Amino acid sequence: QVQLAESGGGLVRSGGSLRLSCAASGFTLDTYTIGWFRQAPGKEREAVSCISNTAGNTYYTDSVKGRFTISRDNAKDTVYLQMNNLKPEDTAVYYCNRGPTVWGQGTQVTVSS
Repeated sequence: QVQLAESGGGLVRSGGSLRLSCAASGFTLDTYTIGWFRQAPGKEREAVSCISNTAGNTYYTDSVKGRFTISRDNAKDTVYLQMNNLKPEDTAVYYCNRGPTVWGQGTQVTVSS
């Protein structure tokens, strides 16, 4: 069964850091581009970052550039999102995705001011 499972969320103070993990099962991660999305209460889900399969090309939405870093460990079938200098506006449920139909269950990130 094709699945993605996020972990690593939590409560952190403004300026703090978290590292999210997205573990894949049921498929080989290195053949797919993987993305991170987030959804804050009352807002639409937005794309945060993604990383391509073989070349490792990356994308970041403007609001996280310079603070977030996406990486992958294909041997572990895991994609990471290192989040530094977190801000209250980063508070959301974070999801990883193998487009267009495979989503994880999400992990809550809460940043207090």
